[in-house]
Amino acid sequence: MITYDRLFIGGSWTEPSAPQLLDITSPHDRSVIGRAAQAQPADIDRAVTAARASFEAGVWRGTAPAERIAVLRRFNALREENAEKAADLISLENGSAGWFTRAGQPGLTRQANAYLKAAEEFGWEETLVPSDPASPVRSVVRREAVGVVAAVIPWNSPFSSATSKILPALLAGNSVVLKVSPENSLSMGFLAELLERVGLPAGVLSVLPADRETSEYLVAHPEVDKIAFTGSTRAGRRIASLAGEQLKRVSLELGGKSAAIVLPDADVERAVSGLKFGSLLNNGESCIAQTRILAPRSRYEEVVAGLKEMVESLTVGDPAAPDTFIGPMIRPDQQQRVRDYIQIGIEEGARLVTGGPQIPEGLEKGNYVTPTVFADVDNSMRIAQEEIFGPVLVVIPYDDDDDAVRIANDSEYGLSGGVWSTDEEHALAVARRVRTGTVTVNGASVGFDGPFGGFKASGIGREYGAVGLGTYTEYQTITV
Repeated sequence: MITYDRLFIGGSWTEPSAPQLLDITSPHDRSVIGRAAQAQPADIDRAVTAARASFEAGVWRGTAPAERIAVLRRFNALREENAEKAADLISLENGSAGWFTRAGQPGLTRQANAYLKAAEEFGWEETLVPSDPASPVRSVVRREAVGVVAAVIPWNSPFSSATSKILPALLAGNSVVLKVSPENSLSMGFLAELLERVGLPAGVLSVLPADRETSEYLVAHPEVDKIAFTGSTRAGRRIASLAGEQLKRVSLELGGKSAAIVLPDADVERAVSGLKFGSLLNNGESCIAQTRILAPRSRYEEVVAGLKEMVESLTVGDPAAPDTFIGPMIRPDQQQRVRDYIQIGIEEGARLVTGGPQIPEGLEKGNYVTPTVFADVDNSMRIAQEEIFGPVLVVIPYDDDDDAVRIANDSEYGLSGGVWSTDEEHALAVARRVRTGTVTVNGASVGFDGPFGGFKASGIGREYGAVGLGTYTEYQTITV
């Protein structure tokens, strides 16, 4: 039993304003695996006050960028040393399969290294060459920290979401209140323990698990200067409206319903093998999951058969078991949501290729669903338009490149996507026409040096690398 009976506020473990601890339950069998304090508005006030005081005093933003880089480099090394424990905690509380949580740890290192490299090369202060050589005026452009950052993250990939925000925010000199989901109280408590050891000044960072109402209290707090949010599009719209009222800076990484376009010349076996990971990573509870599979009519049944065979080969079960590929959903309500969508697909007239709304045999005590593939799907169906956030794939036929691009773009979302082809130039030409923030070709992994984010209802702003670092700064121009 893991217990966190205190809250990490301003760099210190502090008694919570509400002494009751929340039971953290296992998605695998719904047993209690830990207990943790949860932040209330009074705790938010304390964290924001500490962040504001540290920012105004300049104890962190006043340090040289090289000093901030050194501190965050120590954190990255410490996290690497504890990667196995972090992976195990995420599997325990999220139900994410062990292969996924372990495979994600090197990605966290690459993510951090990209931010650290960007900070080393960043134009913190630059003198512009005047456009008129005869002008007596020169301009000095500086990048200043925004101020107090409220970083609000979801439950599905907590370490990745947390570090994608606190690293650039801290590298830029901001003070940060990280609001995490109650479900992640254990792994994020461990993250706070690691951050406590790296040498941040008092007040600069808080890590607080809290419910939605307390989260809203944080983002509406008048002393918060910027909101960085990852989560659902519905919540993102609410946060954007609150930010607009106070003219807060805001960046939003939201939902997706990404399409994978299998071109007629694709190696279908390779594409199906890649979609095992691109479409079903983290039990399908991923905003970048490519769950709409667009297949050419000439090879449609071949793609459907390949996906059926692949999905039926996957082991569903205990996320701690070494052969498990798909674990349980995070909560019973998420389990029911996915099962409801499967039933909706059946009622909409899609062909159920494999799977269904039934709970896998022998796994009734947990939040399990049966991985499902639908064929003969029209892109107007709800199962093709709405984010299900579970292991449910829909296969949609198309006529030619123009039709494939039209279908891929026929979505309110625009976060990710993929193209499969043996002709790289052809794949690139199609990828350039897809209105989405990230497109992978032949299963390439997403890089961390380039910007990541979404078009349309998938968000505002970008993360990763120099672009992501820049979103935590303000420009100041001094003319001399």
